[in-house]
Amino acid sequence: MSEIHKPIKTCLVTGGAGFVGSHACEALLRNGYDVYSVDSFSEYYNPQYKRVNIREVERTAVSAGRQFKVFEGDIRDWAFLDGVFSEARPDMVIHLAACAGVRPSIADPKLYADVNIGGTMNILECLKKYEIKRHIFASSSSVYGNNDKVPFSESDSVDNPISPYAATKKAGELICYTYHHLYHINTACLRFFTVYGPRQRPDLAIYKFTKLIIEGQTIPFYGDGSTKRDYTYIDDIVDGIMKACKWIDSPEKRYGIFNLGESNTISLSHMIETIENELKLKAKLDCQPIQPGDVNITYADISKAQKVLGYRPKTNFEEGIALFVDWYKKNRL
Repeated sequence: MSEIHKPIKTCLVTGGAGFVGSHACEALLRNGYDVYSVDSFSEYYNPQYKRVNIREVERTAVSAGRQFKVFEGDIRDWAFLDGVFSEARPDMVIHLAACAGVRPSIADPKLYADVNIGGTMNILECLKKYEIKRHIFASSSSVYGNNDKVPFSESDSVDNPISPYAATKKAGELICYTYHHLYHINTACLRFFTVYGPRQRPDLAIYKFTKLIIEGQTIPFYGDGSTKRDYTYIDDIVDGIMKACKWIDSPEKRYGIFNLGESNTISLSHMIETIENELKLKAKLDCQPIQPGDVNITYADISKAQKVLGYRPKTNFEEGIALFVDWYKKNRL
């Protein structure tokens, strides 16, 4: 029996203590997999939040009767990473670890290249060394830049990224294809569109705005409020990840890029109004110019993911904000 035909029993998730990663770990555990998590618990935001996430995942592992183990270290550290793969021997890798954020990448582009490109190279080298044939790479809607055509399709050109973060994600997709071609590693590159929901990173707009409105502080309001984002609820993203796991588990040689979005756009003004309505509080706005690296709109054409993966987002924006605010009040106040 070839390696690709062996059943998936064990999955390694990089960035497993983060927002998307912790939810993905729980979904894998509930679906009968043993899970290993790699995370550096960096100081990008309070690492205690990630440790709380891990405790939630550990509880899920117990209730699911599955094995879960955390390795704390940096994907740039080859010796550490090689040791993790040697011990875990995963059947599949979901690579979510990265330096995130458009604006910080402009301030420190070398760090982003080091982690997002160099670290990804280390992951791919481990896939090659340990002959792992199933791989998911977390990409981003940022690769589209200020795309003139909407909604954004996977067939659109992504040759003009407008931030170092976006450029590193495009580079990741390219090098993933190279390893797929050379070593027959089945790979799905998933372009996430503005993920939000419980456990959201505190630097992201919905979390930040909710916190500041509750505290009665002013919130930064960039531009005239007309910029739009395709906000995608975390449960829909995780469902897309799980469907991609099934797609790469094939004896066929497979590489694909897929948009995971809600395929609906919400303006900055409407996003704030929705949070205001849920909190029953009024925001105080600090109007500022558009920031370098920010795109005008993100809008996912999800027809390919629907057809190939069976991806079907279910959570509308108002419902998702209500769920996020409820979680925030219970866990952050």
